[in-house]
Amino acid sequence: MDLEEQGRIQQLVQGGDRDRMVVLLGTPNAASTLMVALTLTEGDPSYAGPLAGVPLGLPVYHMLEENVKAAIPAAVYEEQIGPMAFVLDKSGIEEALATARSRSAA
Repeated sequence: MDLEEQGRIQQLVQGGDRDRMVVLLGTPNAASTLMVALTLTEGDPSYAGPLAGVPLGLPVYHMLEENVKAAIPAAVYEEQIGPMAFVLDKSGIEEALATARSRSAA
């Protein structure tokens, strides 16, 4: 997530109803998933962007999670996500999300 994206997200959160916001990721690997999830929950861990030290506490999900998949019509999911689901590290991504969620819950 670049610095400009961080700024836009910060503006959206400040101008909206945070309790009604959910983040849906399509990140390609565990490392990027963890970095983005931590940025959106705890604040930018690199302390380089607008979200440095700004814990948004947003709930973060990934397109590969079963509860997300279940909320999307099967044909749409298979057409749009299906091909990538075979090549991405689903278990690594889920583990990264579990790490971010456990840290934000603490």
